[in-house]
Amino acid sequence: MPLALAVAGANVHDMRLVRSTLNGFALRRPRPKRGARRQHFCADKGYDFFEVRALLRKRGYTLHIPSRGAEPKQKRSRLRHPARRWVVERSHSWTNRFRRLLIRWEKKAANYEAFLHFAFALITLRAAKVFG
Repeated sequence: MPLALAVAGANVHDMRLVRSTLNGFALRRPRPKRGARRQHFCADKGYDFFEVRALLRKRGYTLHIPSRGAEPKQKRSRLRHPARRWVVERSHSWTNRFRRLLIRWEKKAANYEAFLHFAFALITLRAAKVFG
């Protein structure tokens, strides 16, 4: 389920939306305590910028962002914790089932964001099997 979102035009780079997305959480994440397990942040090469890394380190995340221009590392044959990319793709698929969101008709970002919140609420209620 989506935890936060930031709406912007298609010509805005993702790295510019990291701060607003992190600020969009409904609940504040508690500060990590000393010796406690740190929370991880996984992203693709599109987030490999000094500003993004500094912001995330300041917020106490352990970063997993591959460097731009670097060749991918040789993967082990059996990963202990394989990547779960399907979770993101599944969420996009669920959102794309709402035709109003698939083709953006709203001119105001606030209206589009309201429809996104409504769709995410319906997706959550369906996942919780509230509707039978």
